[in-house]
Amino acid sequence: MVFAKTLAMDLLATPALRGAEIRLMSRTRPKLAQMERFVERVIRTNGCEASVWSTLDRREALQGADYVIAMLQVGGLEASRFDYEIPLRWGVDQCIGDTLGPGGVMRALRTIPVMVEVARDMEALCPEALLLNYVNPMGAVCAALGRSPSVQFIGLCHGVQTTLDLVSRYVGVPKGEIDFLAAGINHMAWFLRLRDKRDGRDLNPILREQIEKPAYYVNEKVRCEVMRHFGYFMTESTGHLSEYLPWFRSHKRAMDLYCDQPDFGGASGAYYRYATMLNEKYEGVDYLEAEDPKIRGRSVEYCSYILEAHQTDVPFRLNGNVRNDGYITNLPPGCCVEVPVFVDGRGFHPERVGDLPAGCAALNRSNVAVQELTVEAALAGDPERAMQAIAVDPLTSAVLTLREAREMTAELLRAEAPWLPQFEGKRLRPAPTIAIPKDVRPVEVPLDPALVIARRFGELAERKVPAKGARKPRPPVRKPGAARTRKKGRKK
Repeated sequence: MVFAKTLAMDLLATPALRGAEIRLMSRTRPKLAQMERFVERVIRTNGCEASVWSTLDRREALQGADYVIAMLQVGGLEASRFDYEIPLRWGVDQCIGDTLGPGGVMRALRTIPVMVEVARDMEALCPEALLLNYVNPMGAVCAALGRSPSVQFIGLCHGVQTTLDLVSRYVGVPKGEIDFLAAGINHMAWFLRLRDKRDGRDLNPILREQIEKPAYYVNEKVRCEVMRHFGYFMTESTGHLSEYLPWFRSHKRAMDLYCDQPDFGGASGAYYRYATMLNEKYEGVDYLEAEDPKIRGRSVEYCSYILEAHQTDVPFRLNGNVRNDGYITNLPPGCCVEVPVFVDGRGFHPERVGDLPAGCAALNRSNVAVQELTVEAALAGDPERAMQAIAVDPLTSAVLTLREAREMTAELLRAEAPWLPQFEGKRLRPAPTIAIPKDVRPVEVPLDPALVIARRFGELAERKVPAKGARKPRPPVRKPGAARTRKKGRKK
């Protein structure tokens, strides 16, 4: 409904891609046929020099391809329902649930094996092709793709471009006149530099001043609150960001204060509810029949500009998601980072950013830890790793105990088993709460250093001391020259 239509029209609007052969591939024919008919209509209406055909066979689509553009959702709406509803029953409230949190972890477990298969097919069928990934959860998927270095890939998101529109409005400087540096991880990249190209002014102080005003703050409460405490503005909306941190959705008081705006402003289940509404509205209906096929320019999505730069060898700068090979030095090597990237005829060239500000890196690392465990779980089909990923998730760990996180993960794995073939025959081991009888006698163990300190505290607490204000007895005063005597019977 979004990316396939937008990107296909962008490609057809790009002169450097004139004569392109567009191959559409999906596992189901109805949606695939609808998209093929629409692209044919765009080609006819605009007189494009291009062709389009579709197939249910991925290997047929990939054979000899120059570019592979991935936008898929394993499990569709049914799996998304489990991603949202099961955690909610356990008290974990998600707004989007596609990047982090229990929903993001489960989506990654379903998606990573499929994307790894795509990369393997590319190695055999189109080894020189560039892979442009729009599949979420971006960080975990790209971290998994980074383990196949023979495939040149980049993960694409529109968070930087769209956030820059908001920043432009807040600081009163046209978007095209802002010199910026954004880096971090997907959905949590930081605008480290914001300057007015015309006079060199630092725009970050202006932005910090503006977000203190209620009329500005109310639009993006979570993003503004994070900037107030960590110093930099982030690239993802309040609804998304509220899930990646422990402070905004872990209890009702926080939800009422920070997540009270409708829809993607923080509402519970906003993504799932929208998807359900659209699914019901367009069931059995080809919504593309009512879409305007006239090309009126390109969207802000990076895809067509990347292909144009690669075809023409004219460099294009973007922010993309790549394997961290020293680009951000205080985030783990091999994880997925979002950094400035140049693309030309030779492919992708990420820029080295160096260290992020310490606080920003700390928040990123809390999310990277979940992604790394998720990748291990997805590739190995390891339910213990899946549980650990969900348990260390910042939102989940602020709400659930380890036992609860384990039992919730087991329920999610059972519900989503049809899309998790790598977990077949594997179960998460139970770890119920251990009951302690009232008359239990602890096993004698060597005294722990902390217990030694506690015992010392206890001794000091029981020691009798003179009452406050009581006068201490004075020692007797000896006269000068007085002889000292020794008690009878006492040895020298």
